Amino acid sequence: MKIGIRKYVYPMLICILVIAGIVYYFFFSSMTGKDKTQYLYIDRDDNIDSVLVKLKDITSLHGMFAFQTLARHTHYSEKIRTGRYAIQPSEGAFVAFRHIKSGMQKPVNLTIPSVRTMDNLAAVLSEKLMLDSTELIQVFQDSAICHKYGYTPQTMPCMFIPNTYDIYWNVTTDAFLDRMQKESKTFWNEERTAKADKLKLTPEQVITLASIIDEETSNDGEKPMIAGMYFNRLKADMPLQADPTVKFAIGDFSLKRIYNNMLFINSPYNTYKNTGLPPGPIRIPTIAGIDAVLNMVHHDYFYMCAKEDFSGKHNFAKTYSEHLSNAAKYSAALNNRGIK
Repeated sequence: MKIGIRKYVYPMLICILVIAGIVYYFFFSSMTGKDKTQYLYIDRDDNIDSVLVKLKDITSLHGMFAFQTLARHTHYSEKIRTGRYAIQPSEGAFVAFRHIKSGMQKPVNLTIPSVRTMDNLAAVLSEKLMLDSTELIQVFQDSAICHKYGYTPQTMPCMFIPNTYDIYWNVTTDAFLDRMQKESKTFWNEERTAKADKLKLTPEQVITLASIIDEETSNDGEKPMIAGMYFNRLKADMPLQADPTVKFAIGDFSLKRIYNNMLFINSPYNTYKNTGLPPGPIRIPTIAGIDAVLNMVHHDYFYMCAKEDFSGKHNFAKTYSEHLSNAAKYSAALNNRGIK
């Protein structure tokens, strides 16, 4: 190569390398400069300015510059997509921007909790997803919407199976309910449905009974035994006389003792006044509770009372007189501890 040519080529190559290095640094090196995945949440009220404010907390200075440059030259502000976007530690602004602009978001691992009320569920969902808790509460109470999915406002909790699901953060209310209905149908497979049919119970009745059992104990090993006891009462057309249903009817879940005057509250959920199951679950039951009903222990017990050692287990009885003896022991233990 002639000296004259080298005189111009080398500086050009150096310039190209410098430019390539700058481009790589701004657009392809780590956008965040952090060692953990960062998440950008864009909701329906966001505009380009608010998106940039959110990015400021999770990106480096050069990452922010690159994002602004790409946004400006691609008219990103004209079509901002909602969603939950993951920016990986090694991900550059070019890749991250492409995902954000095209709506390639990262789903949320949503766990449906075993909560006592649909208001509680709405609150949890609004924290995890781009859903409004007030709107959800209204939906859960809307008879027409509940009927669309095959439920009533009282049985609507039956549609929510406490599993973990991958769901997009910006899911609509309708799409979310559709997904929950699909998951419920999957849960009620041929085996579970056959077990419910053998007991002559509907899935909604199984879930309602499971909700009572879950309130009675957190001991999964004892739940099939309790299920058998309540099932015996149902078959004999005896009132279930389940204290948790009285708490639900009163609306006070903090009660540690149920007194006689509480047993007369006028509510369809009061199983001391009404025979059969209440009109719906008193909580979203656990899967262990549901399966405890489907796999209940068949026995001759009609009564149970919490053990006086506060172990969380129960004394079971076949006769009322035996039950009264067990109840007296428990009541004395409560008095000794000053529990009111």
